[in-house]
Amino acid sequence: MASPRPYRGPADRIGGGLVRAVAALGFVFMLAPILAVMPLSFNGGSYLSYPLQGVSWQWYAAVFAARPWMPALWNSVTIGAATTVLATVTGTLAAYGLSYTEFPGKRAIGALLISPMVVPIVITALAVYLAFAPFGLVNSFTGLVLAHTVLAVPFVVITVTATLHGFDRTMVRAAASLGAPPLVAFATVTLPLTAPGILSGAVFAFVTSFDDVVVALFLAGPEQFTVPRRMFNALRDKLDPSIVALAVFLVTISIFLLATIELLRWRSERLRSRP
Repeated sequence: MASPRPYRGPADRIGGGLVRAVAALGFVFMLAPILAVMPLSFNGGSYLSYPLQGVSWQWYAAVFAARPWMPALWNSVTIGAATTVLATVTGTLAAYGLSYTEFPGKRAIGALLISPMVVPIVITALAVYLAFAPFGLVNSFTGLVLAHTVLAVPFVVITVTATLHGFDRTMVRAAASLGAPPLVAFATVTLPLTAPGILSGAVFAFVTSFDDVVVALFLAGPEQFTVPRRMFNALRDKLDPSIVALAVFLVTISIFLLATIELLRWRSERLRSRP
């Protein structure tokens, strides 16, 4: 028999409605600038202004032309993919070690791993620049990938650690009792069940790398210009409408990635709820 619903008086209903109204206003406040800019990407004129001077796809065609955006987009995708692989592997192993082992300095190492999220990005970029310069890693793809990995690892560690906290270790013990070595048990039991959390961390790592502009300003040379760095330079020199088209394209990618994360979270909860 279902339990009766708790009584909600007029004050509770008014308070709940007020909270929902404030939340709705907050969403409108955050989304209104993005929604206002999106139609401008289809403007047929040469300036960003309302009313629109016709409807055209010309600025999207300019984004996907050979120059100047496609090399920067290719750099961002390449650096983001390499960063995702390094950060996901490093962050997953670190989260696994911090969750299931005890050793001196465990808290200090955990704090050190997530410190790039706390330290201002300008300080991190300057520190990375000073550390990489003696080794010739400035103005190189390797240096940019390593720097982005430092920024992305905390997101993987936090996401995977949260997944491991809800993981049932009895299944690993069952695999060990059947003769599976630790690596085999990890690959066949732990890894598949924690895959949604690992993939979510990988998505966050890619977005962190793809969205970075501060570290790129310190480390990237002309050959390593990423999309945010190219957009920063373009906004400083001239407000080209193709920047708006590219921004709308990036927002669409972000929405897709957020939907992917939500799908992975839903799948993870469904797997946990299975008997």
